[in-house]
Amino acid sequence: MTSNTVLCLGGGGCMHRRVLIISSHDKGKELLVELLTAYDFVYITSVKRGDEARRVLNEKIFELVIINAPLADEFGDELALMAAEISSSGVILIVKSEIMDDIAVKVEDCGVLVLPKPISRQLFFQALKLAAATQRRLMGLKDENTKLQKRIEEIRLVDRAKCALIQYLNFTEPQAHRYIEKQAMDRRVSKREIAEGILNTYEC
Repeated sequence: MTSNTVLCLGGGGCMHRRVLIISSHDKGKELLVELLTAYDFVYITSVKRGDEARRVLNEKIFELVIINAPLADEFGDELALMAAEISSSGVILIVKSEIMDDIAVKVEDCGVLVLPKPISRQLFFQALKLAAATQRRLMGLKDENTKLQKRIEEIRLVDRAKCALIQYLNFTEPQAHRYIEKQAMDRRVSKREIAEGILNTYEC
């Protein structure tokens, strides 16, 4: 069963920083909620099992994922790796101190932060800051990649439009280039829009 708790603290409004807690033990979940409450404004979703977590992770975006291992249906390290792989979330995996080093070797290269039990408030807050920094960096990289992909797609469309002008109107490549740039400037639209219009005309 998935549960949701909205926590709005301090003098301001509610900041929708989404956190997913996966913990098969209620006491562990309650402690994590308490610690998160002391740290910041958060919107918390909690589940008890790995299969529930996978479903929720595929449906929603979270800034932070916290796994209190072991879970009822799996340990939790594979889930942590999956969360780090499919999203830009900061991921914290909490395990018994005696196995922390072994687990860390398996997951830290993928950006998962591993904390020992019992949970130290100081270490937990440090991990939250690191996870937030990691999440911001990944989101920045994602935004840069999205912009780059759009730029590459525009270049390809413009090149195709140039080829159409060369083929159907006997333009030279410089003429086609100048034509697209001038149309975009005169009409105050992007070169992509001009290219799409040309392709709609000549490639239908």
